[in-house]
Amino acid sequence: MTPDRHAGAFGTAGGELAVGGVPLTRLAERVGSTPFFAYDRRLMTERVGLLRDMLPPGLELGYAVKANPMPAVVQHLAGLVDSLDVASAGEMHVALDTGMRPGQVSFAGPGKTGAELSQAVAAGVIVEIESLGEVGRLLAAGERLGVRPRAAVRVNPDFAVKGSGMRMGGGPQQFGVDVEAVPELLTWMSERDFAVEGFHLFAGSQNLHAEILVEAQQRTVDLLLKLAEQTDEPPSYLNLGGGFGIPYVEGDEPLDLEPIGQNLAELLETRIRPVLPDVRTVIELGRFLVGESGVYVTRVVDRKESRGEQYAVVDGGLHHQLAASGNFGQVIRRNYPLVVGNRVTEEPVGPVTVVGCLCTPLDLLGKQVSLPAVEEGDLVVLFQAGAYGLTASPTAFLGHPAPREVLV
Repeated sequence: MTPDRHAGAFGTAGGELAVGGVPLTRLAERVGSTPFFAYDRRLMTERVGLLRDMLPPGLELGYAVKANPMPAVVQHLAGLVDSLDVASAGEMHVALDTGMRPGQVSFAGPGKTGAELSQAVAAGVIVEIESLGEVGRLLAAGERLGVRPRAAVRVNPDFAVKGSGMRMGGGPQQFGVDVEAVPELLTWMSERDFAVEGFHLFAGSQNLHAEILVEAQQRTVDLLLKLAEQTDEPPSYLNLGGGFGIPYVEGDEPLDLEPIGQNLAELLETRIRPVLPDVRTVIELGRFLVGESGVYVTRVVDRKESRGEQYAVVDGGLHHQLAASGNFGQVIRRNYPLVVGNRVTEEPVGPVTVVGCLCTPLDLLGKQVSLPAVEEGDLVVLFQAGAYGLTASPTAFLGHPAPREVLV
């Protein structure tokens, strides 16, 4: 997607990008310093509405808090979605502070400590089991507290999802219990004081191919229904994962939601409900809900020319927005969409390379980007910054201050 399309989603005012209806220079004054992240609550609300129109009735929509755990963002989304998925005790506390019922909060991720499991048991959230060892620690926490743990088994499937930016299932994995080991685990858990509520399968993330996601959902449902036949009681919870991607760089096309919605409706009506009429079925999304609603705003502090190449040096960098620098999973670095936000409607005059303030050549935010004549004090905006931005970046690197975050 082009920068013009991103700017159009946010809107403009007086030749400036507007976030939440606020012109960028005014927003920068309101925040008080640069760099900063700004998230547009209208765009989040619209994205949830788009999904509600696409998803079949009765299919729950969950938000994966790890995508953006800013408390204000989680609070806003908690009023729009059906459940929250967390990946640490810290995220769990943020989720519970929203007022979301504990039974609508799930806790996934390998390496949960005994202290985290105790907090989860005490809170009454669903712990998604990643290993046999974790089951033992969870049981010990329940016995110590006198509370019956609520658990679901996260399944590592025997298939992989192609086309995902990050594979999280199939083959050897730190995530989940290998599907062939699940029956024995279920037997072990049935002999102890556990509330085994169901299953979770999340096989991959950042996928832009509808046909691949459709196939993955079909295989996921088939596998989970086979496992459900081996539980003492019918499961009350099935988490089908998510993996919906967003376009980050030129050439990426937005995900086609229509075939995905049709497939989910068919799976729910013809496969799941006839066998498990009362089961909660969840689709869990993170970056798809928030990624395109956020911008990273950084100010130009210097301009220079080096052997014919024009540079704009900004006060931000990869320590805040690692992914845009190309150092967070990109094999070949490509530019994220980027504009001069305070002059977003001006015509470009030539290529400019935008670099951050860190003393490393890795701190590259935009290589040879077509921009208007850049001046000191201009506000450079990187789009697609609503997910895995601040919390996925090395904020302590070289001792620069942390940026602020605002929900507008």
